[in-house]
Amino acid sequence: MANVLIAGESWISSTIEYKGYDSFTSTKLENGCAHLIKELEAHGHSVTHLFAHDVPELFPWSDKELDEYDVVILSDIGANSILLPDKVFNKGEATVNRLELLKSWVLNGGALMMAGGYLSFAGFEGKAHYHGTAVEDVLPVDILPYDDRREVPQGLLPQITKTNPITEKLGKFPPILGYQLATPKEGSEVLLTVDDNPLLITASFGKGRSLAYMSDIGPHWASNKFMDWNNYGEFYSRCISWLSNN
Repeated sequence: MANVLIAGESWISSTIEYKGYDSFTSTKLENGCAHLIKELEAHGHSVTHLFAHDVPELFPWSDKELDEYDVVILSDIGANSILLPDKVFNKGEATVNRLELLKSWVLNGGALMMAGGYLSFAGFEGKAHYHGTAVEDVLPVDILPYDDRREVPQGLLPQITKTNPITEKLGKFPPILGYQLATPKEGSEVLLTVDDNPLLITASFGKGRSLAYMSDIGPHWASNKFMDWNNYGEFYSRCISWLSNN
């Protein structure tokens, strides 16, 4: 089984409550991938979660650090968080471009997955900003340079377009409530679509493998029915196994 790094998929919420003359502020750290981690571990994978606020300083800085993992998942974490550690943003010092490092790692045999979300691919108002970066070079899709979201509150059902070890015998997928648009690259394989748009796309780059899942691994785009789906963990475990060539 695979050793997996999930970078992102967390956030800090701040709330101000007003009660007559008085008010107070509370903050909360929230984890959007706890259910996924539990399911992946139940399927035998080892998972390290790097919370979004830790990504700027703690995302791997070298091939050696990346080599500790079989698969890296970027989920709801924008390019700026990887490009702008403190030494660059606050101190004006040159350092490793970790998006270029990630590209090199994939070409030399690593495995990369990007999952959708408001800070994935192009993202909300284009703020994820992966268009034109080195990571885009090793993803199976061309990323739009502007807000790429499609909100579908009515729910849409993913459709299997090609059967392979990831999609075979999974049956009917539950509805999703949103996804992102992108153009599959030449030579990639579209395994799932939603509303005739690509949803799950795979490709090989150099010695490595790459997978793009254009919707979220958790709410809100993953509906309650999707989160409760009997094959939720099996689906993502198969994605990991394909990426790691297990």
